[in-house]
Amino acid sequence: MSETPGDGHPSVRAAGERPPTAESGVNPGSAVGRFGDRVMSSLATGSGLLVSIVIGLIALFLLIQAVPALAKNTANFFTYTGPWVVSGSQIEFGIPAQLYATILVSVIALVIAMPVALGVALFVTEYAPKRLAGPIAYVVDLLAAVPSIVYGLWGILVLGPAMVGPNQWLVDNLGFLPFFQEPENVANMSTGGTLLTAGIVLAVMILPVITAVTREVFTQTPRSQREAALALGATQWEVVRYAVLPFGLSGYISGAMLGLGRALGETMALLLIISTAGPINFNLMESGQTLATVIANNAAEFDSPIKTGAYISAGLVLFVLTFIVNGAARSVIRRRA
Repeated sequence: MSETPGDGHPSVRAAGERPPTAESGVNPGSAVGRFGDRVMSSLATGSGLLVSIVIGLIALFLLIQAVPALAKNTANFFTYTGPWVVSGSQIEFGIPAQLYATILVSVIALVIAMPVALGVALFVTEYAPKRLAGPIAYVVDLLAAVPSIVYGLWGILVLGPAMVGPNQWLVDNLGFLPFFQEPENVANMSTGGTLLTAGIVLAVMILPVITAVTREVFTQTPRSQREAALALGATQWEVVRYAVLPFGLSGYISGAMLGLGRALGETMALLLIISTAGPINFNLMESGQTLATVIANNAAEFDSPIKTGAYISAGLVLFVLTFIVNGAARSVIRRRA
């Protein structure tokens, strides 16, 4: 039997009626709550549409700029490996060598950075005491704030000369492998400006991205899973192996793909380390030009639409490559989820 508010007793709410929230004092079903939901939904939808429109406009700009040059290209854009000729009546250019160098350097960076990032993330979240975990995470995150040109200067002035000896040792002792053969351009060996050096620099650059994402995902592992494993007598490593790693694997892959995106588009650091064209092989002692560095290295020569469009076509390939990498990463994450 319900009572009215005027009787001095709280009224009995109708069945299914939700009480006002204690935090805001506003009934979520009220007009104010519904208006706020509509505003938030509109802002979220508009933001998503805005980003999609901007990406579409970028793709359209690249196509408009690249198509005239591609139409006048007398060589096969996907197979031509010779020097670029982007002026005069005979236009010849292609991207196999640049695409190869871009992918190879990025793979080297991932091979080096992913295990290190995983180890740092596990140490910070699972093994390090709290007074030590914070400073370590802070120092690793600071690497992301260093400008890329500083990494490039460090790579060519510090790391490159330091790699001269190890590079020569690899060539002398492991030259039978395709990765460490004598390079065609011996100047690379004297300066250390090799694909291996560039890959190491890129690994340091993408390390904080992978580490930060992986660390945050590992900290979200449900406490119930950890406690259940410990209750069954699992050691700390077994908790990591059977609870933390399976839960955070998709996040680890996501962080690696974010790092790969950074590596694929890196320009200034690689421009200072490797800026000369190289052959298409698996020799890490060679130099090369990536899709990004070939554009930056020739930006001063953009004095005609055809010449500009030829190099923008390389940017278009990089744009498509990034989409393919992101799509592959999402596919892997969906299967793991």
